[in-house]
Amino acid sequence: MTTANPPPTDPAAELAEIAGGFIHEIKNHISTLALNLQLLAEDFGHASTPRERKIHDRIQRLQNECQRLTDLSNDFLRFARLRHIERRPVSLHDVLGEMVDFFAPTARSAGIDIKVFLPSDLPALLLDVDLFKQALLNLMLNAQQAMEEGGQLVVQAHCPEPNLVRLDLIDNGCGMSPETLARCFRPFHTTKPGGNGLGLPTTRRIVEMHGGRIEVQSERGKGTQFTIWLPIQSPAPADESPSSGTDAAVASPSHGADPLAESPSSGDKPVAASDG
Repeated sequence: MTTANPPPTDPAAELAEIAGGFIHEIKNHISTLALNLQLLAEDFGHASTPRERKIHDRIQRLQNECQRLTDLSNDFLRFARLRHIERRPVSLHDVLGEMVDFFAPTARSAGIDIKVFLPSDLPALLLDVDLFKQALLNLMLNAQQAMEEGGQLVVQAHCPEPNLVRLDLIDNGCGMSPETLARCFRPFHTTKPGGNGLGLPTTRRIVEMHGGRIEVQSERGKGTQFTIWLPIQSPAPADESPSSGTDAAVASPSHGADPLAESPSSGDKPVAASDG
C-alpha cells in the first residue's frame, strides 16, 4: 500500500484560496443577475407610463448595486491573493515621477496642488513595480478624498540611514479622528460613502511584502501623513510572514505636532508635476 503524505499547508494561503473560490462563485451569480437586469432594462427602455418609468428606475438602482458588488468582489480578490511578488531593481525616483504624472490630471480636476521633493541620488530598490504603484495610488486617492475642497499633496523621499529609504505622502485635508486612525488599516473599515475599506489594508500588505513598514499620523482639521520605510538591501522573501517590526504603525501627533510641519531636506529638488 502506498501512503501519500501531503505537504504542510500555509493556513493563510489556504484561507485566501478558499475565500477566492467563494468570491468567484458569487461573482458568477452576480453576472447572471446583472444580465437579466440588463434584459429587463431593455424591455422598459421606452417607458411611457409612470409605472413603467418607476420600474425602469428601480432596475437601474439594482444594476448599480450589482456593479458595486462586482467591484467589491474584485477588490477583495486582489487583497486576498496578494501572496507573491516579482521584484527587480528599479529607480524609486522614476517610479515616483511616473505616479505623479499619472495622478496629476486627477489632482488638477480636484483642485489639488502636488509638490514633489526627491534627492537626485535616491538609490535603486527591489520592487514589484505594478504592486508598488498600486500602493502609491491608494494613498494618493486617499489624500484626494480627504481634500474635498482642494489642497496640497506633498510627496518626498530621502535616506535617513545608509540602508533605509523613507517616503512621505502628506496632505492638508480633513484628517482622521483618533477612532478612525486606530482602525484605518483594518479590512472593510471605511467612513467614506461607497468605500469598501480595502485600499489602506492592501497598501500595508504590499509594503510589508517588500520588507518595509507603513506608519500614519493624522489630526482633525490639519491633515494626514503616511510614511513608508523600505530597505535598500534585499528584503525578506515574499512568502515569509512579516516580522513584528514590519507591522503598520498608527500614531497621533504628540504635543500638538503638525503632520505638515516636517519640511523637505535642503538638498532635495522639486520635481514638477504635470499641472505644476
